[in-house]
Amino acid sequence: MRKCLGILSLILCAGVPLAAQEDRDFLTPNEVDQIRDTQEPNARLTLYVHFAKERIDLLQQYLAKQKSGRSLFIHNTLEDYSKIIEAIDSVSDDALRRKLPIDKGNLAVVNAEKDFLTALNKIHDADPPDLSRYEFVLQQAIDTTSDSRELCLQDAQRRGSELAAGDAKEKAEREAMMPQKEVSERKKQAQDQSGENKKVPSLYRPGEKKPDTQ
Repeated sequence: MRKCLGILSLILCAGVPLAAQEDRDFLTPNEVDQIRDTQEPNARLTLYVHFAKERIDLLQQYLAKQKSGRSLFIHNTLEDYSKIIEAIDSVSDDALRRKLPIDKGNLAVVNAEKDFLTALNKIHDADPPDLSRYEFVLQQAIDTTSDSRELCLQDAQRRGSELAAGDAKEKAEREAMMPQKEVSERKKQAQDQSGENKKVPSLYRPGEKKPDTQ
C-alpha cells in the first residue's frame, strides 16, 4: 500500500511542472506592458517582430552550447516564438477587418520572417543530437512562419475581403443554430445601436435652439 502511495505521489509531483508549463505566458510581463501601450497596428506588428527576433537569438544561444537539459529551454522558446507569429497574424487580421493600413508593419514582418525561416531551417538541417526532443515544435515554428509570410504577401484588399466573407459565414452559421426569437432580438439591438451612433451629440439643453448666425 505504501509503495503504491509513493508511486502515486511521484506521478502527481511530476505532473505539476507540466501543468505550470501549460499556463506559461509566451510573453514576459514587460513585453505584455509594451504591447498594451502600443495600440497602432503598424507599431504593434513591428514590436512583435522584435520579440520574435529575440526568441530566435535565444535559440541560437541555447544551441551554441551542449548543456544538459537545454532541450526543454529550446522546446519552450520555440513554442513561445510560434505564438508570437500567430499574434502577428491576429493583429494583421484585426487591422484589415477595421480597414486600417498596415503597409509598414507588413513590410517589417515579411522581411523578418524570411530571416526567421532561414534560421529555423538551418537548425533543422544541422540535426543537433537532441533534435528529437523538440523536432515537432521546431517543424511547427517553420510551418507557422511560412504560413504567416504567405499571408503578408497577399494583396491586403483581397485578404480583407476574404476575412469579411469568412466572418459573415461564421455569423450565419451561429445564427442558424440560435432560436429565431434570439436572432430577431440581436438584429433589432444592432439596428438601434446603429441609429444611436448616427445621432450627432448636442450640447444644447432641451428647448434651447441654435443661435441665428445671420
